Amino acid sequence: MELEKVVVITGAGSGIGRATAMLLAARGCRLVLGGRREAQLAAVAAEIESAGGLAIFRRADVTRPAALEALVALACDRFGRLDVLVNNAGIGPISRFDALKVEDWDAMIDINIRGVLHGIAAALPVFRRQGSGHLVNVVSTAGLKIVPTMGVYAATKNAVRTITEALRQEAGPQLRVTEVSPGMVATDFADSMTDEAAKAAIQDRLAAIAMSPDAIARGIAFAIEQPPEVEVGSIVIRPTAQD
Repeated sequence: MELEKVVVITGAGSGIGRATAMLLAARGCRLVLGGRREAQLAAVAAEIESAGGLAIFRRADVTRPAALEALVALACDRFGRLDVLVNNAGIGPISRFDALKVEDWDAMIDINIRGVLHGIAAALPVFRRQGSGHLVNVVSTAGLKIVPTMGVYAATKNAVRTITEALRQEAGPQLRVTEVSPGMVATDFADSMTDEAAKAAIQDRLAAIAMSPDAIARGIAFAIEQPPEVEVGSIVIRPTAQD
């Protein structure tokens, strides 16, 4: 199915963001890629272009509202509109509370919660002006089953789940809102972890059961490709081996 939509994706340089960009580009979307690592964004854009797709990119730190505003403006300036914003950027430096990793807690709050709010704030005026739009927030199954070491991470994801549901109820008939909750996915999720014990445990678990980021990309594409009057509110995608 040719989607032919203009899509902004944050955290697009790797993992779920990259997989989503590749799949949507193959289905005819025009992509605006945002993230902190410019070289990775350039590589993804080049791969999309070499396959016959269309993608542009801009370095973006989602903790800064102006960065999201610039991504949305780039989409509108280059492609004339914005159809979908995928709030995908996130980090997970998990640890036990008694490890007192306060800086990690703050970083998760800034990126995982504030980053999503900044994306919403940047996209909503455009969607209201157009009379259409779709916000997709990537959450996590960590918020559905609470386990040790993931207290703050799960809290940030559940905050976004709450934000998403409230926005869905406020949105009216012209704006679609979707939350996608991935389980264990083979990404660089562990790279941000500063607690070595927690990092080792997650890496072992990922090696044992993690699914491809392509699975999440297909879920996001499914929500986006529905007719305008159909909203997919929530999708949970996890490996069959995950508890």
